[in-house]
Amino acid sequence: MTVPPAPKLTVVMPAYNEIATIEEILCRVQAIDIDKEIIVVDDASKDGTRDFLTRLKNHIAAVAGSPSPAHFGRIAKVDNIRIIFQEVNCGKGAALRRGFEEARGEIVVIQDADLELDPQEYPRLVAPIEQGQADVVYGSRFLGRTCDDQPFAYYLGNKVLTVTSNMLTGLGLTDVWTGYKMFRREVIQNIHLRENRFGFEPEVTAKIAKTGCRVREVAVSYTCRSREEGKKIGWKDSVRGLWCTLRYSLLPDRP
Repeated sequence: MTVPPAPKLTVVMPAYNEIATIEEILCRVQAIDIDKEIIVVDDASKDGTRDFLTRLKNHIAAVAGSPSPAHFGRIAKVDNIRIIFQEVNCGKGAALRRGFEEARGEIVVIQDADLELDPQEYPRLVAPIEQGQADVVYGSRFLGRTCDDQPFAYYLGNKVLTVTSNMLTGLGLTDVWTGYKMFRREVIQNIHLRENRFGFEPEVTAKIAKTGCRVREVAVSYTCRSREEGKKIGWKDSVRGLWCTLRYSLLPDRP
């Protein structure tokens, strides 16, 4: 069996209970004109997301090798999509680890399955890596803009965690908890990650800082959703995030 050439970009998409947005976000990612693969990792969804992805996976298998472009519902292209099912809900960090393991692209980007961040930002995120200026790029929601479009509590929590991270890592970022993180594949696949939930965000930042990789930020657009609309991060994750910032910045990683 011939192995297809590695794509330019791997989009790793963790998904948990995102039935309202999963088809739309896949459509938006596919609309971006970059050679890519999409790895969706369903984290044991219970709201219909898993059923939708099961139908999509079955459709992909059925049309494999078809000479004509295959679509599924509003998704115009499916042959570059891979779907992985977690049998137990373990959290975003665990889903991302699974996706990173499977990534084949030269560059890897995280894409949440909601609609808060716009895939049209991919070219801006990719540019510093392709131009040899960075190994890791963060898409900042706060670089050069105000926080008027999101609850102040979210902004304040992010600010405290980002400032703490900067003090310990020296990176000088404006948005450690951004969902848009892009890496050279060899960078992210060589980092040993542990956190299962949102502690992934400070953990990966601390460990990237220790590698000495070149890290850049670019400004990205952002549409904040509410808890009622499906936002999952809460104050307990912020407390865990602070602990993870201290743990992974100050202490050596256990084998």
